Amino acid sequence: MKKMKSILALILALVMALSLVACGGGNEGGDKDGEKLKIALVLPGKKDDVSFNQAMYRGAMEYAEKHADTVELKVVEGVYEVADIDPTLREYADNGYDVVIGHGYQFSEPVNTVAQEYPAVNFLLGCGVGVQKNSACYDVQLEAGGYLMGVVAALATQSNKVGVIGGGEGSEITRGHEGFKAGAKSINPDIEIQEVYTGDWNDTTGAYEAAIGMYDAGVDVIWHSGDGIGLGVVQAAEEKDMYVLGNVEDQKSLAPNNVLSGLQYEWANALERIFTSIQDGTFVSDGEKETYMINVANGGLSMTELNDVKGWLTEDDIAVIQDVYAKLGQDAIELPEV
Repeated sequence: MKKMKSILALILALVMALSLVACGGGNEGGDKDGEKLKIALVLPGKKDDVSFNQAMYRGAMEYAEKHADTVELKVVEGVYEVADIDPTLREYADNGYDVVIGHGYQFSEPVNTVAQEYPAVNFLLGCGVGVQKNSACYDVQLEAGGYLMGVVAALATQSNKVGVIGGGEGSEITRGHEGFKAGAKSINPDIEIQEVYTGDWNDTTGAYEAAIGMYDAGVDVIWHSGDGIGLGVVQAAEEKDMYVLGNVEDQKSLAPNNVLSGLQYEWANALERIFTSIQDGTFVSDGEKETYMINVANGGLSMTELNDVKGWLTEDDIAVIQDVYAKLGQDAIELPEV
């Protein structure tokens, strides 16, 4: 009889232990009985826009392909308006996705709202503001990239007039513009800098018209800070046969004789760090949250190849650009704070 009681006690202990294992854990996601981590990436534009959306699509695909055995990626395009973002985030949270990514500043309010209502889902917000216990932001140190582009523009210009065009003002875009102005003035304190915000990241026409106006006023090098507006600036540069500096993706293919250089984002750099924290259970936190930044120093932000078909840059100019680029990689340049 005592032996029987011992066996029953052992069985009960095993059942309780298995129950604790089944009920334990947080928002780690994936590896649930061999299930893959389900990720939904919601983009405000097209995945092949040669800009903000394409860079994130490329980074997410790179991560998903590298971890194909453990993750499953769903990509949704063209969710730009705030009124459409909220229900889209909820749709994927309701349908069993472990991680939902809102890529862009306009996702800020919807992500922060929806994250609070779906505590079992992890949310990522690109270049936005605000975090919750189960969310985090990733961003780009565009003040560093803008600084570098300002240096390139100031060294290349033949008229001593350069320009910078952005879409919506705020977040990383404003930081990038201030960096551009600081970089240009580090080369020539008296340089003339024209600046325009169209007010909308997708205002290709407005950006085109602003760029035409700048070129007609004597500007010969413009940096644009990305998204749909970039296509308009590149088109204007090609029509006026002037230089443009790109952003987010290598845009040389859009105008081979007019794209002098630009910046390229490597979002997979941030995604690796983010998903490591999700998988090891440290992502969900009540304390201060890390912003997962890509920059020159960590290899997440790079300069595309110089394409000086007009021969405006001297060997000394190129040496200065390379030196500034190296110093940015060492965090050795004081950047403007916004």
